[in-house]
Amino acid sequence: MASQIRPSQTSSLPIGIAGALAMAAAMGFGRFVYTPILPGMMAGASLSAADAGLIAGANFVGYLLGAVLAAYGWAAGRERRVALAGLLATAVLLAAMAATDSLAAFMVIRLLAGVASAFAMVFTSSIVLPYAAQSERVSMLHFGGVGFGIALSSALVFLVNLMAGDGAHGWRLSWIGSAAIAFLGLLIVAPLLPRPVRGATRVQEPPLPWRRPLVLMTLSYGLFGFGYVITATFLVTIARTTDAGPVVEFLAWFVTGTAAALSLLAWRLLVRRVGATATYAACIALEAVGVLGSVLLPPMAGALVGGLFLGLTFMAVTAYGLQIGRTLAPESPRRALAFMTAAFGTGQIAGPLAAGWLAEGSGSFTLPTVLAAAALTVSALLVVPILRKA
Repeated sequence: MASQIRPSQTSSLPIGIAGALAMAAAMGFGRFVYTPILPGMMAGASLSAADAGLIAGANFVGYLLGAVLAAYGWAAGRERRVALAGLLATAVLLAAMAATDSLAAFMVIRLLAGVASAFAMVFTSSIVLPYAAQSERVSMLHFGGVGFGIALSSALVFLVNLMAGDGAHGWRLSWIGSAAIAFLGLLIVAPLLPRPVRGATRVQEPPLPWRRPLVLMTLSYGLFGFGYVITATFLVTIARTTDAGPVVEFLAWFVTGTAAALSLLAWRLLVRRVGATATYAACIALEAVGVLGSVLLPPMAGALVGGLFLGLTFMAVTAYGLQIGRTLAPESPRRALAFMTAAFGTGQIAGPLAAGWLAEGSGSFTLPTVLAAAALTVSALLVVPILRKA
């Protein structure tokens, strides 16, 4: 049997870089490049808002399916190969989006891309995060990679649109450019990513105890998935429909990514002072303000404030929410994470579908965005009883 590399045997910086680049490719590009490309696709491929919601929803269905499949033991001992295969599939599927203008094909490709990005994220994280115990910068680099990828994707789409003269003609080039960057990321990650650390023997967990705090937390996390994803999917499209201008469209998503890359570092002091649960609630409340501001403020301010508040919060809410779930079910932490991920995934699938249909019917994204802000407000309020018991 091949020996397993342990954290103490390997420098942490290359591991953190590998994690960051993998997350940038799988998540920043594999999942979120759709947001800045979408306005050009709607014009160039004649997609309606409802069509755009269906494509986004298909990607999130694929991501949820991939996350569920990854939870089983079939990849034991093959985590590194599956992670790299997920990155390769992500690059191929990004390129495939440029080869069609069929709604059905878009949905199938994005569903498969969701599975690929989930595999890349889950299995890369399973390899990288054991090294975080040795160095906090590994975790910061790893999760910061999502924001780095978002910011880079925004810059790529902006430059392509400048060269093409119009996003409606440049959207295919944006997908191809995204694929090239994802493939380059794979080439850098492959030699840096070590074999996985041999973990402790898995034990059979008891059935999940559905106590009131865990029920509230799961509902909160599901509503967060619904509320955040509407802005995360349609922010650049909202800027386009309000004539904010191409520079603002670029800056809105670029600010989102930059803020996301730094968000865990930014919230660390508050976590130390008031705890993860209070910070989780504060992040969701702040995100609700930004979501509402994205449609109620003047176009330029709305796009930038919406992007900034989204970036500052969504990665932190994800990280702290799962951490809280584990503490609320210490005897069955994996089951708690599975159910919370399922709730989040369900909300994340429903959000773009509801937003697309409501925007199609109302003629703007104001109504679905207000609904998203309301969902986030309820999400934050649901954890108040948990705070009182903390």
